[in-house]
Parts: sequence; structure tokens; C-alpha cells
Amino acid sequence: METTKLPPSSPSSPTTSFSVPSAEKVDGFPRRSMRRARQRRSHSSSQFRYQSSQVELTPLPLLKDAPVAELHDLFCKKLQQCCVLFDFLDCVADLKGKEIKRAALNELVESVATSRGVLIEPLYPEAIKMISVNIFRTLPPSENPEFDPEEDEPTLEASWPHLQLVYEFFLRFLESPDFQPSMAKRYVDQKFVLQLLELFDSEDPREREYLKTILHRVYGKLLGLRAYIRKQINNIFLRFIYETEHFNGVAELLEILGSIINGFALPLKAEHKQFLVRVLIPLHTAKSLSIFHAQLAYCVVQFMEKDATVTEYIIRGLLKYWPKTCTQKEVMFLGEIEEILDVIEPSQFIRVQEPLFKQIAACISSPHFQVAERALYFWNNEYILSLIEENCQVILPLVFATLYRVSKEHWNQTIVSLIYNVLKTFMEMNSKLFDDLTASYKTSLPTPLKLKTCFHCMNFPQRLHNLWRNLLRFHRRDQALLKFQENYFNPKKSLLCGVVLSETSGALAVLLVENLAFYFQRVCLSHFTISVCNNS
Repeated sequence: METTKLPPSSPSSPTTSFSVPSAEKVDGFPRRSMRRARQRRSHSSSQFRYQSSQVELTPLPLLKDAPVAELHDLFCKKLQQCCVLFDFLDCVADLKGKEIKRAALNELVESVATSRGVLIEPLYPEAIKMISVNIFRTLPPSENPEFDPEEDEPTLEASWPHLQLVYEFFLRFLESPDFQPSMAKRYVDQKFVLQLLELFDSEDPREREYLKTILHRVYGKLLGLRAYIRKQINNIFLRFIYETEHFNGVAELLEILGSIINGFALPLKAEHKQFLVRVLIPLHTAKSLSIFHAQLAYCVVQFMEKDATVTEYIIRGLLKYWPKTCTQKEVMFLGEIEEILDVIEPSQFIRVQEPLFKQIAACISSPHFQVAERALYFWNNEYILSLIEENCQVILPLVFATLYRVSKEHWNQTIVSLIYNVLKTFMEMNSKLFDDLTASYKTSLPTPLKLKTCFHCMNFPQRLHNLWRNLLRFHRRDQALLKFQENYFNPKKSLLCGVVLSETSGALAVLLVENLAFYFQRVCLSHFTISVCNNS
């Protein structure tokens, strides 16, 4: 038997107010989409057919004043009255009818939430019909094809004043003590659920928040629809990954899945493991990962806590899809890896430690300081540090060369300091292994090669002097490759001489010197002859 439980971050019910933060970022080249979005807040309406021109609403008696014998009949009439749709793009049209419908919806919400015995069997089809007429519609195409949820303001639903109350009624209807799943399942069927899931592509985050809570209630109340809901969510994700790469409600659907996974019975079914491997792990390849990564990582960790045997699939899957060019995604992957390592079993850690720490070593050597910093922060986690200490004989040789080299070369002083702390930690863990690796690393370094270069300039001494100064300045930008020593300048003989210490192979060093000579020949418009001799 499966149970469902909302994750701690999920609200028990959707909020009725919503404010969109304005993302003001310093950018010398703002995109056209950002400029368009900031000009105005977009409103659109999905309703293409309106009935208000044909039907004129008249106020009905209040439900609270109705005799008990007439209550259900009046409730049904108000449901039918709320099936009339209005055009909210025209702010001044049908104001009276809009207000009558709004008042009726408010009454229905209050009655379902506070009164007992209201939901009788004849009202179920009328309630579901009213909900369907109002919420199920063709969503309009995006007004901004380059819409970025992180930077642009969303397009809000113009009919939200009524739509919100319909969603609120649906939610109270499902949560009512009088709600009977056996009656509701005749009307809330697979077709209804499929249409409900399609609405998750709405650009309005307020609507998606309501849909998230409502779908979770449907999943919890109507047991016969559970497998179908999971299957359709699976299909939406596969279409998102491999076809459209666009769906607005991925984060909300993942949040629902987080609570569903939490209620999976053990042992996990093959269907659930396939969903993890074929859907959740490939979701990490999405360009818009940052929008839903927190929810995705929560689902992955939930799977691990349910069944530790899936750990290897998860780690190797993340390593397979590790980002190569996007540092923002790389930082997110590292954050997720830390969440996974926080709950990993020591026996499972041993199975993945080698490929995992090879990747962590690659991240430490990244020139992007945020990637390197995030990888080095693993050594600040006490549980991860205990796992590393238990397996120091395997892990230290994997990362030592990278740590030692980057500590000498990295441009960011914070990274260098963090690496020194990590090296100190390793030294305290196993001083003998640390000393052995240090000695082995130093003996493996290439022997520096001395190259004597002579530049003969057929030009005025002053130009030659300027050339030499430029040459030295040029090489200071790349001291890791070539270091000039024993500089010599003789303007009378038009001779420029220097000894180059190269940490690269002899052939590469010669090529570098020759390329530099050619470069300065073009800059100074002078003729050079170059002789390179090995003084080692």
C-alpha cells in the first residue's frame, strides 16, 4: 500500500497571493526578450469562446439563508451559473455578470469548506462539470518565444479572479470530510487527469501552484488513478527531455513525485527503478535545469533513502551526464553529489569512490573558481570526511597530483588556501602515504630545459631596446611556460640574447620561442634571424 506525504518544502495549500520578483541584473548586452518583458506585465486569456453575450446572470438567494430542503437545489443552480465564461481582456465588459459569478463562487467555496452534508451524489457531476468548463482550455502560445523563467516576468492569466476561486472550490471539494472517492471516480477519470496534467504547462505560477496541490490530493484520494498519473508524468518528462525541451510545470510535477516516492512500498518495483534510470537521471541534461534542480535532487535522494542499491546507478548516471562547458550546471551537480554523499551507505560509497573522485579532482583543477571551490567544500562535510578517511589509501592517490599542481598554479588565492587545508587534512590522515606521494610526484616532474635564444635585429638600437622590453612584458603573462633569465642586451651589435627556462618539452619550447620571434618581427617591422641552442 502506498502512502503520500508532502515534502517539508511543500505548502499544505497554495497561496492566494502572488508577487513576481523583478530580476535586475547588470548586463551590458541585455537580450531583446528581457527588454520586452520589463516594458509591461503580460496578461493573456486562454478562453476563446464566451457565453456572457448569450446568458445574462441574475443574483440567486444566498446559500446561508436557504432552507435546508432547498439548499441542494440552490447549490446546483449556483454551480450551473458559474459555468458561464467571461472575457477578462475587456476590463469593462459584463461587470455585473462577473461580480455575480465571483460572489457565487465565493459562496460555493465557503459552503463546501464549512458545511457538512452539502456534497450529495447528484452534485458530483455538476461540480466536476463546472470545474471542467472553467479550467480546461487550450493554453495560449507564449507571447515571448525567448522566455526565460529566471529573468523574465511570466504571462499571467487574465481570468484569474474567477479561475482562482474555481481552483479553490476544487481543492475544498477534494478535502471535504463529505468527499466520497467512490462517487468521484466516475467523473474524475483518466481523461480528466490527462487534461489536468496538460494545464501544468501554464505560464502563470499561481495556477501551477494550485494544480500541484490538487493533483497531489487526487493521487491520494483516488487510488485507481495512481499508476495512470505516474505513467502520464513519465510521458511528459520524456517528451520534455527528447522532444520539446520546454514545459513550464516540471518543478511542480517533480515536487509531487518527491512525495509519491516517499510513499513507495519496499522492495521497489522494477517500474520505479526504470523511472529513476530512464527519466530522472536524463532530466539532468535539460538546459533549464536550474529552474527545477532542487526538486529533482530531492527526488533522487528520496530514491536513495528508500533503496540504497540504486546509489551506483545514480552516481554513474550523473557522471555520464556531467556538464562539460556550463560551469553553473557543474556547481549544481556538485551540490547534488554532496546531498547524495550525505545519505550514502559506506558499502555503496566503496563501489563508486574511484570514478567519483576522479571527477572531483577534475573539478578542483577547473579554472572557474566557483567550481573548484564547490568541490573543495566536500572536505568541510564531517560525514564525507569520515568516508574519505576510511578509504584514504584509494582516494588520496586519485586527487594528490591535482591538489599539489593546482596549489602552485591556480590564479585564485582562496582556492589555493582551501587546497592547503585539504592537503593538511590528508597529511594528518596518513602521513606516510602523503610523504610517499609527495616524493613520487616530485620525481615525475620534467627536468627544466635551458634554451639560449639570439635575436639579430637589422634596425636601430632604440627599436631593438623597445623590442626587448616588449618581449619581457609579453612573457610575464605566461610565466608557467617560459621564464626568461640572464637577460642580455647589446645595442651596439644589435644583438638580443636571453636564456629561456622551459618546463615543457624541448621541441615545444623551441616552437614557442620561434613563434614569439615571428610575432615581434611583425610588430616591429624588422628582420630577425634566430638561433636556438640547447644549453642543458
